[in-house]
Amino acid sequence: QVQLVESGGGLVQAGGSLRLSCVASAGRIVSISAMKWYRQAPGKQRELVASITRGGSTNYADFVKGRFTISRDNTKNTVYLQMNSLDPEDTAVYYCNADLTFFSGTKYNAGNYWGQGTQVSVSP
Repeated sequence: QVQLVESGGGLVQAGGSLRLSCVASAGRIVSISAMKWYRQAPGKQRELVASITRGGSTNYADFVKGRFTISRDNTKNTVYLQMNSLDPEDTAVYYCNADLTFFSGTKYNAGNYWGQGTQVSVSP
């Protein structure tokens, strides 16, 4: 019933940019607290890229500081990841993650949810 839908992935040359988006939908969303972007490269563990609180406080993994920017639009239940100066090492599936509470029509539900992922490929 909860959907996090990512978009914006694709193939880009090294040094290029991409902007990922993730829209949350679920019954009637009451609140979304932390929203995060993770990534998983082939053969590697999923790792946290960036996070943002409802109030806009951000944190970044060291490997993206100065290159990536996370932001959100609370009116649209959407989180973004602007990725600049992309490197082949950034090639991975990028996943959206959110802590959200929604009303299903009969009760309130709170939990942590994942999107299906979007592929980002950076060529040399």
